[in-house]
Amino acid sequence: MPSLFTWTVRVYYEDTDAGGIVYYANYLKFFERARTEWLRSLDIHQQDLLAREGVAFVVRSAAIDYLAAARLDDDVRLTLTVEKLGRASVQFAQQAWRGETLLARADVKVGCVDAATMRPRPLPDLAAAKMRAA
Repeated sequence: MPSLFTWTVRVYYEDTDAGGIVYYANYLKFFERARTEWLRSLDIHQQDLLAREGVAFVVRSAAIDYLAAARLDDDVRLTLTVEKLGRASVQFAQQAWRGETLLARADVKVGCVDAATMRPRPLPDLAAAKMRAA
């Protein structure tokens, strides 16, 4: 069973729309932050990968279902699990929660690319090993 990573973000005024709820596109930002914090928790730093290995992570696809609204000052708990670790990609299942209420869920596929050519390339060995061990 894949391990669950959790990270919490507070909703700020800038995250909301004119109706006072989290603007739908900001869930993408929240999910991105959770993936970045997951990498950091594994001691994988994207700037180091770029500088040393010449690789970057890019989102290939994202499918999101919005189920309930988050509002200003809410604490939103973001979760992720790795659904599939491929040779050059990672498939994530991500969720946003306020307490026991599921706000949004997303399936996000991230690819590893050569930063110079933007062509797919295998995940660096050490990064892949850390991801597998998580």
